[in-house]
Amino acid sequence: MQDDRNLDEEGLSRLVALFYARVREDAELGPIFDDAVTDWPAHLEKLTAFWSSVMLTTGRYKGNPMQAHLKHVDRIPSELFSRWLTIWNETTGEMMVPEIAVAMQAKAGRIAQSLDAALHFRLPKAEKAVVEKPTSKPYRSTPVFDDQTLPEALRRAHTTKQGVWGVIRVLEGCVRYRIEAHDHDVILSPGTPGLVRPQEPHHVEPVGPMRMQVEFYDHPPVL
Repeated sequence: MQDDRNLDEEGLSRLVALFYARVREDAELGPIFDDAVTDWPAHLEKLTAFWSSVMLTTGRYKGNPMQAHLKHVDRIPSELFSRWLTIWNETTGEMMVPEIAVAMQAKAGRIAQSLDAALHFRLPKAEKAVVEKPTSKPYRSTPVFDDQTLPEALRRAHTTKQGVWGVIRVLEGCVRYRIEAHDHDVILSPGTPGLVRPQEPHHVEPVGPMRMQVEFYDHPPVL
């Protein structure tokens, strides 16, 4: 007999439906989601597509999770990510076989950490003033990489040379950007580039199908 807890499109759809049913019943999360979501069937389909892209690498998800959450940043304190993860871990533990549940819980943990860091991390004003320049052109750009061709060297901690700045520009999909010294991840997407400071260890990791490019500057670039 086939185990209906295996990872496929139908299983993801059931998982997402049950998870968000529990989210809507939660005293803390429910009011926020009910105010933010006007079409629940469409929202569930979009989130199923997201997890299909993350876990099955189907490329079905075409949205921008960072922009979606930025609209509600004032109502999403860091503490709510922990509550969201608790419900997710409980639901995946019930709905998926153990090895898949563990993998999905790990993915969700990294995504929540990335969103939390991006929503609540702000550069100091003085640092912003340095970055903002009237004109900014790269002296070199890499080829466009996708999730299959992204070089291994960019997936490991590495740095630019002294005086060399970089900008990670995502053309499609999402990329996880980790600055080693800060010990947090940021999810980059089209419209949300990543700033690379000279000699600052960092690495990137695809979040499902994606296309990205790195630009190099001899001055602090304008994002």
